[in-house]
Amino acid sequence: MSEQESNHKQVDANGKWFYQAAGICAILFALAYLVIIGLYMPIGRPTGAEAWLANLSANATQWSAIIWLSVLTDLLLIPIALALYLALNKPHRNAMLMATAFYGLFVFLDLALTWINIASLHALAANYVAADAARKTVLLTAALYPSSVIESNLVFVYNSLTLALAILLTGFVMLNGSMGKSTAYVGLTTGVLGIFAVAASFFANSVSGIAIILTSLLTLVWFLMVGIRLVRLRR
Repeated sequence: MSEQESNHKQVDANGKWFYQAAGICAILFALAYLVIIGLYMPIGRPTGAEAWLANLSANATQWSAIIWLSVLTDLLLIPIALALYLALNKPHRNAMLMATAFYGLFVFLDLALTWINIASLHALAANYVAADAARKTVLLTAALYPSSVIESNLVFVYNSLTLALAILLTGFVMLNGSMGKSTAYVGLTTGVLGIFAVAASFFANSVSGIAIILTSLLTLVWFLMVGIRLVRLRR
């Protein structure tokens, strides 16, 4: 019996359909992530409540797409994480339990802290440009809290570190699993770089910014590779 056949026997025959569905979710995740990056590049990420309202107002359509696609990627991550746990829990069950917990924590924090606040700013920005001076002051005051939450370094640490740890742990388990060494190494690199980006944010913002960009690109590639591997597990 070949090593590949032996690995495939580890996959529960009754759940093969789920691996294909999760694999498609991972591929959609990567494609949506690519679109989000493309939408972000020309409009940038503002700083300060007034800048947020002005940017969101001027780029309302782009931000609406970014918000909904980002929520979609968070939701897609749930079946992906479950499928990875089912496919990889035999070699290192405890490590995959931790990874799955970090995926779930990332989804919760990203939805509860990041996108709900950006969506709130988006709603406020819809009336900002046409408002008179008094109304603008009210809208700007209302925008102070959500903008401060989004710009908090703690929120960045929460979101970035949880996903980086999840991918790092998954990549480690993949070294002895059925998902391929190349996928494992990309996962390990993505996780380490994500953790470095978080650490660098405390002492070198410019370095952290570069690390964030590289981590984002590697995350896209890794989820695409994971999607292909999960789909193939069905066969």
